[in-house]
Amino acid sequence: MKVYLGIDVGSASTKTAVLDDNSNLVCHTYLPTQGNPIKALKDGLKQLKQLLPDDSDICGVATTGSARYLAGVIVGADLVKNEITSQATAALHYMPQVQTVIEIGGQDSKIIIIRDGFVTDFSMNTVCAAGTGSFLDHQAQRLGMSIEQFSRLAMESSSPVNISGKCTVFAESDIIHRQQTGHRTEGIIYGLCQALVRNYLSNVGLGKDIMPPILFQGGVAFNEGIIRAFKEELEADIIIPQHHEITGAIGAALLVKEEIEYNKSGFKGFHVIDHDYETSSFECEDCNCLCQIAQLSLNGSVLASWGGLCDLWQEAIKS
Repeated sequence: MKVYLGIDVGSASTKTAVLDDNSNLVCHTYLPTQGNPIKALKDGLKQLKQLLPDDSDICGVATTGSARYLAGVIVGADLVKNEITSQATAALHYMPQVQTVIEIGGQDSKIIIIRDGFVTDFSMNTVCAAGTGSFLDHQAQRLGMSIEQFSRLAMESSSPVNISGKCTVFAESDIIHRQQTGHRTEGIIYGLCQALVRNYLSNVGLGKDIMPPILFQGGVAFNEGIIRAFKEELEADIIIPQHHEITGAIGAALLVKEEIEYNKSGFKGFHVIDHDYETSSFECEDCNCLCQIAQLSLNGSVLASWGGLCDLWQEAIKS
């Protein structure tokens, strides 16, 4: 059976998705990255090897996410794509009529505007985490509950409390103040959901023409309180696609399936999980830009480097 592998290595989670020749999902994995993308990638591949049917033939591999270049070198990717393209491809696969994609992950958030099947505009968050999943995780911990309890209680609120969502520090101060003045926990929690949505729309969504159908992708789409807040704020239905937490990996697999149709895959195989890879970095002094160059090595040999404004080091590795 011919299959195609998409890998999405993000700052918070690492996802893999395998599609068959008909673009059906065969199997997938979802693991926390925990600051170690190489380990998360190897663990994901190890799980995937056990989940794949015995007759599977991986005919193409694509990587995406913040560590897409690193992952691409390790697995021998045929295609390396940015998150916007991968998320948009998955959205169009699930709903060809989609016009807006909201994607919120653990450490970043995006909005993608699609018209007539093409991406016409997009935006991503800055370094601020107040519009991401980590914002909710941190506040749930502050309240002494799991994110699942957080989501449940948000749906029970009939009178949300106004919480500042401009940054996690202000939000935490507001939570403490609201608790001390006797506000109900469910009201505080749904107020936090509303704060995240307001922050997302005023930051990532600023100036964007948000039109339905609207798809909500990423791990945060598990949170019913956030879905409720988006529906109220946008006065529109919010559609949650199947497997929304791995849409980046699915989009990457769809892209490589189309790209690799008449070519042979460069996939190195599952034995890469047995190798001990090393990462390093240095400051290039060849010009005044002083670029920070990252390198990936195996057994003392540099496999690849990236991060420069020019291709000096890329070319050096190739030679």
